[in-house]
Amino acid sequence: MVHVWPLTLRDGELVLRPLRRRDRADFERLRTRNREWLRPWDATDPEAPRRILPFSFVRRWNEQQARLGLYLPLLITVRGKPAGQITAGPIQYGALRTATLGYWIDRDLAGAGLVPRSAALMIDHLFAELGLHRVEVTVRPENDASLRVVQKLHLRPEGTRRAAIHVDGAWRDHSVFALTAEEVRTGDDGKGVLARLHREFFSDTPMG
Repeated sequence: MVHVWPLTLRDGELVLRPLRRRDRADFERLRTRNREWLRPWDATDPEAPRRILPFSFVRRWNEQQARLGLYLPLLITVRGKPAGQITAGPIQYGALRTATLGYWIDRDLAGAGLVPRSAALMIDHLFAELGLHRVEVTVRPENDASLRVVQKLHLRPEGTRRAAIHVDGAWRDHSVFALTAEEVRTGDDGKGVLARLHREFFSDTPMG
């Protein structure tokens, strides 16, 4: 197990990397433009459901948690431009060796195969480099786009957690999907989930 930070993961024109100070203007524009589109899926604080965290706080929290090895929060970029985010965490070792994935993408880029590729890159890193055993994704049952992501990645449905996460001002049910390292055939290059995704969806998952 080697936890490396800062971390960069690549697949052709798609690059996952840490959030930087100079990303502030682009990141804030991206969040503002997508706020209403993401609102039904964004987690909220039940004590302050309308609060928007400032960029400086988000970036500092990302750095702190990543350096501690508790989270891997990465900016999704396409040809150098910010397009969304993907985060693995909390990362748990010991008897669990597991992490949960969360992600979002610019509405204008939704459906282009970027989220499945980003998630596949992250899962391969968690399995091959960090030695995790299990990755989990929780999805609101109404979120058809996110359901397509877990289906493309062959995550197994494991049931429903009632009122599991506070989202859009209320406690919402979430469907649970998971994948274990034993369910993936990983090559010497550390690519397993991503390689399978490219084989099965080669027409919408270009490699550069």
